[in-house]
Parts: sequence; structure tokens; C-alpha cells
Amino acid sequence: MKCCDTMDSETKREIIMEHYTNPLNRDTIDDPKYIKINSNSETCIDNLDIYVLFNNNIIEDIHFNGEACAISTSAASIMTRLLKNKTIKEVKELINEYKDMIETGKEYDRLEEALVYSDIYKQQNRKGCAIIPWLGIEKAIAEYEKAK
Repeated sequence: MKCCDTMDSETKREIIMEHYTNPLNRDTIDDPKYIKINSNSETCIDNLDIYVLFNNNIIEDIHFNGEACAISTSAASIMTRLLKNKTIKEVKELINEYKDMIETGKEYDRLEEALVYSDIYKQQNRKGCAIIPWLGIEKAIAEYEKAK
């Protein structure tokens, strides 16, 4: 789903709740080809394992599992769909845009459905929830690049 037009808060809430109640790519992967990274919060219950399969600098597959609030779970679900089949270079650019959006509210069309979090910069206590899965991807990329 492409969500590049300005969404009202009710539409954003609906998308977040849909990804929370029916998350995409929520699985535990037991395959040594995948890099497994834990990403969690020190201040709340959010604790996600991110599983990433890289192939020639492309995220070929990505999953997550764990216990987390609606924001973290939905952010992970949306992120897995957005980042699949992207190059590491593209993913790093998307991570930077996402972080900027979380901090400032600036919207980037390439973030597609992740734009549902464009208002989160107004809620300091929720920023951490929205960023947890993305920090996991950063760690996975670092581990992949280190192993190359």
C-alpha cells in the first residue's frame, strides 16, 4: 500500500492497528543464512528479534518476532514490507529518512506506509517504540558488512 498522500490521524491509526493485529512477516526463522539481531527498549516491554537474509547487498528476506506494543509491532511489520528487495544503500537512505521523520515530522514519499508515524515526533515517549525495529536493521547491516 502506498500512502504518500497526507493521511488523516484516523487513517493512520487504522493502518497501525491493522499491522499490529495482523502483522506481516512475523515469524521466528531458524536458518543460519539469516542474521538475527535483537532490538529492544530499556524502558518498556518492547523486545524484537529481527531476521534478515542478505544476498549480494540486497535484503532478500526479512522477518521479526517478539513482544512489543502496537507502535513497535506495526513499525516492524511495515518496515519488513518496505525494505524487502532493497539494496543496502537504499535501506540506509530509508533509515535516515525515517529517523528524520520521527524527529521532525518531515515526510518522505519513499517511506510509503511508514508515513503513518509522521506525527510521532510530537510524542517523545513513543519515538523509541517507532524506531526499535529500524535500529535492528542498522545492526543487521553492520553485522553483514563486517562479515563480508
